[in-house]
Amino acid sequence: MIPVERHQQILALVAERGVVSIAELTERLGVSHMTIRRDVQKLEEQGAVLSVSGGVRSADRLAAEPSHLAKTSMYSNEKMAIGQFAARHIPRNSCIYLDAGTTTLALARELLERDDLLVVTNDFVIARLLMESSGCKLIHTGGTVCRENRSSVGEAAARSLRMLAIDIAFISASCWGPRGLYTPDEDKVPVKLAASDVSSKRVLLSDSSKYNKIATHLALPLERFDTLITDTELSKSGRETLSAGSWELVLAG
Repeated sequence: MIPVERHQQILALVAERGVVSIAELTERLGVSHMTIRRDVQKLEEQGAVLSVSGGVRSADRLAAEPSHLAKTSMYSNEKMAIGQFAARHIPRNSCIYLDAGTTTLALARELLERDDLLVVTNDFVIARLLMESSGCKLIHTGGTVCRENRSSVGEAAARSLRMLAIDIAFISASCWGPRGLYTPDEDKVPVKLAASDVSSKRVLLSDSSKYNKIATHLALPLERFDTLITDTELSKSGRETLSAGSWELVLAG
């Protein structure tokens, strides 16, 4: 059986059952575990499926990101716990990057008493909060304005970041999984890449509701991160998968 035929059968089984184990796929298709894992990896790269512990399932695809206003009221307790944990581990006199998002906004709220930080952000809400209510030094990246998410995106924002040297980048995610961070908005990709490239340490801040979902564009592989901070509602399979990585996994709550 050629790879295309195997891929079609894998997709048909996943569509019918939702989740299928690697063991069952090897038995039904008559090939090795290694072959099935390569097939699954290829399908995952195409955004057709997602790997889970011991198997594969259909992908939850994010077609469009909710607006900033809609996200503000979602999972607010989890975001607050994530922000509080992250804030406690920022050394004095650091230069940090806060990516656009409501979880990074929760972190920004924990920094209002700090006057020793230089904060770089592409988020207008974060910039206004820190400008009006903190003693932090502040740099906004500029760039193309994304009204829905109240942030700057695109190559101009990325070029601004590439002129800096950042100690810690706190990067948000529309959705994420074992392979990395995804976004439905292509213009966000160069900004996240630039923030990752110019930072000594990279930290993902994202609540667990976004885990094991995908969107059209892979923004950053998970291997780029030193630390993943999510919440205690992360699934058991998610904990097992992510605990095996090279990064530090933190469940805040």
